[in-house]
Amino acid sequence: MSKIFKSVTAMALAMTAVTGTAQAEYPEKPVEFVVPWPPGDLEDVLTRMIAEDFSAAYDVPTAVVNKPGGGGGPFPGAIEVANAPADGYTIGSFIIAIPVVGPQIGIPELKPDPFVPLGNFLTYPFVIATSGNAPYGTMQELAAHASDNDVVLGHFGAPLVPTQVTMGLAKSMGFSYSADAAFDALDCNTLASGDVDVINTTLQLILPCLDDVKVLASIGNERIGLTPDTPTVSELAPDLDVALWNGLFVHADTPQDVQDKIIAVAEKTMMSERAQKLAAETGALVYWQPASEVVTQIEKDIETMARIEGMLAN
Repeated sequence: MSKIFKSVTAMALAMTAVTGTAQAEYPEKPVEFVVPWPPGDLEDVLTRMIAEDFSAAYDVPTAVVNKPGGGGGPFPGAIEVANAPADGYTIGSFIIAIPVVGPQIGIPELKPDPFVPLGNFLTYPFVIATSGNAPYGTMQELAAHASDNDVVLGHFGAPLVPTQVTMGLAKSMGFSYSADAAFDALDCNTLASGDVDVINTTLQLILPCLDDVKVLASIGNERIGLTPDTPTVSELAPDLDVALWNGLFVHADTPQDVQDKIIAVAEKTMMSERAQKLAAETGALVYWQPASEVVTQIEKDIETMARIEGMLAN
């Protein structure tokens, strides 16, 4: 065999190896799911289910990484996903605020919206609640109390959807909170500490003390099964009809075949017995909403939030 032939053969083998590496089938290495909140709430629990099933389906390690924003809401975590390569190895588990509010508040990495939805899987049982010994037990009674007393609101971040809805509801009922503060977690301890008087939070975080708190309203257009006597914000103020959902997102340049592999696992996970059991136990809505429908949902929610912003500006 000539030296030239040997060289050509070696080069061909080398190119084949390089090509094989470049075309390696996704996924071939660990996949990270970013949850921009502390662990323990519904989006975290369900994302962990998806990650476990993804690992089992494709035989690769997965990790759920919690990136709480320290009062900055979910946006620092979203920025991390936006800055990651568009290869499907960094997946965001995001609430409504990231595609609806993020591009509107001057964060360069989030404007224009860098993400595409894979699908929504959760509508939170989100509530406005107060301690059990508060001198009011309904939103109407809170409005009357706030006319003569200071009432402090605790929330996950001022620009976030539930905070805007909560403040919009107060305005529509003729009162405002005397002060407000952002927290990474809003749970039984937040109310017990006395740091705030009212919180907007997910029902999951106050389930351990649900018998010792008063739920004044739920955010969304459907009453929560665990608090069936509590009115929704939509009942009290129809113009504030917005639901608080969570879904999976990736960078917009992520190849479609990669997106499809993530979707296949996530959809199956949400229909699983363990996910639906969690829904029954917590009052959450657990489902799979396809990406095309999520796009329409985001457009509708942007219009609703613009209306609420206008209300609060007047």
